[in-house]
Amino acid sequence: MRKLFTSESVTEGHPDKICDYISDSILDAYLEKDTKARVACEAVVAKNQVFITGQITSSANVNIEKITRQAIKEIGYNNENIGFDFKTCKIDINITKQSKDIAQGVDKSLEQKNGSNIVSEGAGDQGMMFGFACNETEELMPLPISISHKITKRLADIRKNKEVNYLLPDGKAQVTVEYENEFPKRIDTIVISAQHKNTVSLEQLKQDILSLVIQKVVPLNLLDSSTKFFINPTGMFVIGGPLGDSGLTGRKIMVDTYGSYSRHGGGAFSGKDATKVDRSAAYMARFIAKNIVANGLSQKCEIQLSYAIGVAQPISTYVDTFKTGIIPDEKIAQIIKNKFNLTPRGIIEYLNLEKPIYKQTTNYGHFGKPYLPWEQSIKL
Repeated sequence: MRKLFTSESVTEGHPDKICDYISDSILDAYLEKDTKARVACEAVVAKNQVFITGQITSSANVNIEKITRQAIKEIGYNNENIGFDFKTCKIDINITKQSKDIAQGVDKSLEQKNGSNIVSEGAGDQGMMFGFACNETEELMPLPISISHKITKRLADIRKNKEVNYLLPDGKAQVTVEYENEFPKRIDTIVISAQHKNTVSLEQLKQDILSLVIQKVVPLNLLDSSTKFFINPTGMFVIGGPLGDSGLTGRKIMVDTYGSYSRHGGGAFSGKDATKVDRSAAYMARFIAKNIVANGLSQKCEIQLSYAIGVAQPISTYVDTFKTGIIPDEKIAQIIKNKFNLTPRGIIEYLNLEKPIYKQTTNYGHFGKPYLPWEQSIKL
């Protein structure tokens, strides 16, 4: 059976990703000084303006405006002529503390209140989180999102190392893979939109992206004479970033995870400390799914963990190996329950999530990066 599947990625200069990076930069700044900081920080960007909001409870004193400007500078927005400049942008900050009603459930779980010996915070919210892995790539990620990330990362790299002198920070990529009997066969279509200065012709940009981006990071054996390339298909892309569109933290959840190849519980990651199971349990679910595939128990695996606010233990643990498992899914679920402490505290300690590691997760996917703790391989 033949089918096509498409995933997208965006560059760090995309308006939504600017906001994610600001939020994770602020989170890291607090964790550097206070590992127990409770952070739920969001950003909004529009034409040369940033609005920071959310709830932060911490003993640390952090200069949020300074951190925000530095994050924008690192992305590469340093010229007011393109509509966004770290030096001159207006920054408004409206931060409150975590709600006492939420904090009482996080500080002490329902199990502890009922006399259980489970020592853990309660989950910071209700919700369901998914983790996924498959054997399509070396990093055990779906091929469409893996290649999409490689393309957008390469766009940023050639801009920053000045291989070309006309690219600007905004951009996105989309990759369509043809599958045959559930295995990737070829790339059907690649779409790339790259923001640029008005000093370059569209033809030159297309030639450079083909030779310096696509041919450098896309496996050539997956391209053929029928592969379609759409590079800046609308024409010139000069107006971009926050000048072209507003941005918001947490709006690129499919880019952050599996490119829609797997289900998603709906919770965003960036700007949230690890007591928020939206983030920590999604990381743990990926860790488990990856190691089920890495240990040869299945070719593909999806894990769902669900939580109730203020309750430490997950409400449910669900496993689906899509009929590729060598043992029943129910037995895999039991292995998970026996091996892992899936309370918020158990996850935080197992993956060491109280360190300031989150800026490095923000762009080009939270999964598939070998240096992150939830990407490590273990023996089950």
